[in-house]
Amino acid sequence: MKENIWKKYNDQEKTKIMEMAEDYKNFLSLGKTERECNREIIRRAEKVGFENINEYISGKLKIYPGAKIYADNRGKAVALFIIGKEEITKGMNILGAHIDSPRLDLKANPLYEDNDFAYFDTHYYGGIKKYQWVTIPLALHGVIVKKDGTSINVNIGEKDGDPVFCITDLLPHLANEQMKKDASKLIEGEALDVLIGNVPGDDDKETVKRNILEILKETYDITEEDFLSAEIEVVPAGKARDLGIDRSMVLAYGQDDRSCAYSSLRAFLEMENPVKTVSCILVDKEEIGSVGATGMESLFYENMVAEICKLLGEESFVALRRVFANSKMLSSDVNAAYDPLYASVMDKRNSSYLARGLVFCKYTGSRGKNSSNDADAEYLAELRRIMDDNNIAFQVSELGKVDAGGGGTIAYILANYDVKVVDCGIGILSMHAPFEVASKVDIYEAYRGYLAFIRNA
Repeated sequence: MKENIWKKYNDQEKTKIMEMAEDYKNFLSLGKTERECNREIIRRAEKVGFENINEYISGKLKIYPGAKIYADNRGKAVALFIIGKEEITKGMNILGAHIDSPRLDLKANPLYEDNDFAYFDTHYYGGIKKYQWVTIPLALHGVIVKKDGTSINVNIGEKDGDPVFCITDLLPHLANEQMKKDASKLIEGEALDVLIGNVPGDDDKETVKRNILEILKETYDITEEDFLSAEIEVVPAGKARDLGIDRSMVLAYGQDDRSCAYSSLRAFLEMENPVKTVSCILVDKEEIGSVGATGMESLFYENMVAEICKLLGEESFVALRRVFANSKMLSSDVNAAYDPLYASVMDKRNSSYLARGLVFCKYTGSRGKNSSNDADAEYLAELRRIMDDNNIAFQVSELGKVDAGGGGTIAYILANYDVKVVDCGIGILSMHAPFEVASKVDIYEAYRGYLAFIRNA
């Protein structure tokens, strides 16, 4: 069994780990939605010289080895490329992660009043334990687009002095019947309504709701109908925080999978003049099956690779297929770390552990490897060599006991293009909870491992 990797770092290196953790926490706090995360990714990319692919397609810029290019997909996903010295048909080294996280979304007609309380009606997104979302402070993040095309960003609950919101729960004195329910039904999905106000306005009917609408009109110049074209997400309020007396861990919302998105991006942005073209794809919608225009199932990434091929003079269908067939990828996604409090669902010999480095997961899926990407042994041997040659600590894991459940990532989608791909992320505790736990040293080791991969694969 691998040992705790804090031991391998000296005091100077531990200082670097802590410095990176501060940047990581800031990344998490700034990017609580896929839109916010996408903006921060592009900001960081442009800061180190990345240009929008449209500048190349229009002919304003000419492509060359070393060119840094990004493509934005509807403000919710982004593909980045650094052009290599070799012809692109020899393949790319790809890092891929997702930037969406489980949450609550406002319904299209969310605002209502009941007995002098104003509420937002929600629909949960992704796999959550519904009972974890009650009685905690919540924030509203998102965008409202008016009929004239005006886009209004919403962020309430994060600044000092901002109000927060919550979902109420039943007091234990009256919860005898509630406590007899299965955990999955303890809180029903339709009961995840967010309490937002209690002060009445001047009208005779639905006065609290009217008062809320007046405040929204005054603050954001929006009407109730504008919620029809809005994407407002309810997320836990508050910044990412250090966890532990020794400050060795991070407690924060959205570390699945922004921990891997951050470490992939940080590694990728340090690349200069690669031999092979390298790419980083950070996508939306993984938590609901990678569907839709901004998920990995979309043709967006394939289209952007085709555009790069055309810019490089490789316009044929066969050339595009050769690019993918000769490419290698790390599907950067988190793994369920061993939790001593829930050991019964873990295979101790085949689990990932906090503070023991990168986690390779040869196959995901559930039970009999259903819906799994199953990486080949030859590719894993190559990755072992790269990690060992660069002194990267890694472990190999499954996602819990065989019959306990399972899960999937974006890996199988790229595998469908004949890309060599394996899941490779970090272990976290309390996955999909409002606040998840990650090790700072694992974030650092993931960054080092991803950088070693794109440089050497």
